[in-house]
Amino acid sequence: MKFLKTIRFDPSDVSVFELAAEPDQWAIPSGFCFAEFEAGELNGKAKQAFSNGFLSLEIFGHSTFTSVTEITGQEIESIKESLAKRFVDVHGAPDLATAMAVSEQEVSFVLEMCAEVPINTVFALGRYFDEDGEIREEFRIVEAPREAVHTRVWEIVE
Repeated sequence: MKFLKTIRFDPSDVSVFELAAEPDQWAIPSGFCFAEFEAGELNGKAKQAFSNGFLSLEIFGHSTFTSVTEITGQEIESIKESLAKRFVDVHGAPDLATAMAVSEQEVSFVLEMCAEVPINTVFALGRYFDEDGEIREEFRIVEAPREAVHTRVWEIVE
């Protein structure tokens, strides 16, 4: 089985997210984190997390990019339990059983997304509110550059 792990190409996540995920943490899309918001209510680092952040499942920080890697059944069960607990403790789920059902859906979505792509495939995420105010997510595979980069266009400074 395959799942997503956070990766970092440069230090920008540390600057743009309130809490940046560390590299090599299990991750899922985090649209549910923004369910209580409406279009226009988010700004700054929260808006950045909304717009393109995957959620790490160890420290619950955000990452711009994830990479597909192998995962064991035991690790999947641990992720489901941790996420269900998070739904109860932070997101208002009424009980662990209800939260576990939603956790299983989130995990199944990622497993399905990763099933047919090769290990090390890099994903980016775009999230937005549609015209009806619903949260929409679009995923894209980030292709490696075909040619060597000959110069940097900019440098990230804290």
